[in-house]
Amino acid sequence: MSQPISTVVPSLDGSVLSVLARTAQPLTGRKIHQLAASGSESGTRKVLRRLTSTGLVTATEVGASVQYALNRQHLAANVVLELTELRQRLFERMRDAIEQWSPKPVHASVFGSTARGDGDLHSDVDLLLVHEFADDPPPDWDELGEQVYAWSGNHLQTYELTEAELADHLHVGEPIVKDWVRDAVTIYGPDFLDLRNRIAHEVIPR
Repeated sequence: MSQPISTVVPSLDGSVLSVLARTAQPLTGRKIHQLAASGSESGTRKVLRRLTSTGLVTATEVGASVQYALNRQHLAANVVLELTELRQRLFERMRDAIEQWSPKPVHASVFGSTARGDGDLHSDVDLLLVHEFADDPPPDWDELGEQVYAWSGNHLQTYELTEAELADHLHVGEPIVKDWVRDAVTIYGPDFLDLRNRIAHEVIPR
């Protein structure tokens, strides 16, 4: 999830295209190499020259330097942009799946390396689920793990708890709460910080 385009373009080309896809601002070869954080500067320049020859990347002389940009009118540009947005597509699919559940959770958010965008092929997709059920969550909750693996190749690790259990976590200062506060990307229900503040106000004893 840190470099989703590498799923299809594992070479230096993928890293270079990811950098160019993230901005409409033209960049020098040196800057692209720094942001790509892979390969050599000479290798980056070779990739840029080749991509320029295809028309997918434009090259403009600015003084003594050459600046490069993704040609977003190119027929292949949308494919590049889609590949660089796989993490967001994963969140959207997870949201769509959760919206089909009956009953639904109070809150769902992704945290950890997937939320931060620095995970790798072996990283779990960490999901926080806050619910209000006395019994075990319904079976369709378990199906999400299979779906996430099919969509991404990464396993789903779910952290389930009730609002009362979340209140306990907040009250005793469980370390994992800091991860949720720092990383959580809400995909269903209220934003995690809003949920935390409500529970802290309503449930935690003064």
